[in-house]
Amino acid sequence: MDRTPANIFPSVAATILRDWLNDGREIALLDVREAGQFGEGHPFFAVPLPYSRLELDVASLVPRSTTRVVLVDAGDGVAERAAARLAFLGYTQVFLLAGGAPGWAAAGYVLFQGVNLPSKTFGELVEHAYATPHLSAQDLRARQQAGEPLVLLDGRTFEEHRKMSIPGAVSVPNGELALRWRALLPDVDTPVVIHCAGRTRSIIGAQILRSLGIPNPVLALENGTQGWALEGLQLEHGNERRSAGAVAAHPDDRIAAANLAQSAGVHKLSAAQAQAWLDDPQRTTYVLDVRSAEEFAAGSLAGAKHAPGGQLLQATDQSIAVRNSRVILLDDEAIRAPVVAAWLRRLGFETAVVDGGVRAAIQVRVPPLAVLGPVPAVNHGELPSWVARQAPLLLDLQPSMAYRSRHARGAHWTLRPHLVADARATGKPGQPILLFATDAAVAGLAAADLHEAGWRDVRWTRLEDWVAAGLPAESSPGLPADAEAIDYLFFVHDRHEGNLDAARRYLAWETGLIAQCSPDELAVFRLPEVR
Repeated sequence: MDRTPANIFPSVAATILRDWLNDGREIALLDVREAGQFGEGHPFFAVPLPYSRLELDVASLVPRSTTRVVLVDAGDGVAERAAARLAFLGYTQVFLLAGGAPGWAAAGYVLFQGVNLPSKTFGELVEHAYATPHLSAQDLRARQQAGEPLVLLDGRTFEEHRKMSIPGAVSVPNGELALRWRALLPDVDTPVVIHCAGRTRSIIGAQILRSLGIPNPVLALENGTQGWALEGLQLEHGNERRSAGAVAAHPDDRIAAANLAQSAGVHKLSAAQAQAWLDDPQRTTYVLDVRSAEEFAAGSLAGAKHAPGGQLLQATDQSIAVRNSRVILLDDEAIRAPVVAAWLRRLGFETAVVDGGVRAAIQVRVPPLAVLGPVPAVNHGELPSWVARQAPLLLDLQPSMAYRSRHARGAHWTLRPHLVADARATGKPGQPILLFATDAAVAGLAAADLHEAGWRDVRWTRLEDWVAAGLPAESSPGLPADAEAIDYLFFVHDRHEGNLDAARRYLAWETGLIAQCSPDELAVFRLPEVR
């Protein structure tokens, strides 16, 4: 496969990149390091796109190939490799941040720890700007024990809710609140309490309801499930309570949603106007369906991407990578899309809804996916004889924590950025390679790198097929070592595993975000002056 030489990609100094981020033109700042590296420190507006998945995800995040793209790495050459692959896919304006993330820090700019930085910072700003009412875990517990009427809603995804939640909570993801609140509240007086795992979705969920002007008192639970656990209170696990199924849209809620969107500066487009946005070759326009996964699976506008509203506000950088782009949101009842659009607008995005929603008469161009060469799979029936005959080098591309839990005996854990070097260090010239991967696409990217480096016989399988074939597996709780597990962000994940010190650090991180930001980083948000 022909690749563009890495040395043709220009580097930009951190000071120049800072200017680019503020010049009002479209730009995608893509951090191609792995998730753990990204989470330990990155520029505020960087979007995670690990090199391990680069070709699989870039078209969704950066759909227009002429977009200005700047790549961030650890100063270790991964950005050059990523740039060559983007050029092969047709991206024409690819730049490298000089010195990578260390170069950004050397210029005196902050590298932010954590993930979803703009959304998390926005939540903290919203609490200050709107004086969001809140109550502590102990206050909530006291009300529950006293039998006081209240409705407790979990604004996270149902999967997160089922893993752990506050006793008595019902799962209603934030993006569903505007549509479902009437069905959940027994009267106009009962208080509503919104919780999440930490702070952001508690605050945003409460403000979504307050911004609609519902009559009930609405409060955010301070520090969510983490705050509850830090007070020594027990969480529920495996809770199945949720608000699901069809709900009739109330006409008054449509009016309230439309008024909220208009007041926030959301565009209301006709189909012709929306098509003009989509046909503009100089601008990127995302089309996102904010409804539930079940509704999206049942049918949506062709070419639309699924981005449930609550998660879109919580983790905008997982769906929208291009700064100064446009976003069209879709639903089928004209409540959820305008409400989410209003808050997305306040988050700093040019946002619109379109007449007809998911039934709008518009055509969305779907960017072409990367075409990967086929990688032969070895199924479980063939594995024992093939392994005995070929004596392959076993390279495991599973997530590091999955590898620790279980892997093929003798398999070496690796990631795509280190794959070729690890193959050379642990294998023999010409030795066949068997990759363990979660799917064929991930295996295909790895195989392409190995083929380019000279390996000819590369195949793949799944760990479950290896085990089904009766081949030996083992665990390694300490391997890879924490320092090598660059795909795993301990800072975020440990707080969900009962580590109270990690929970304290995480909450301190959230509340300290605003103080770390520079004026140009905060200027993106459209909020009233802090009271």
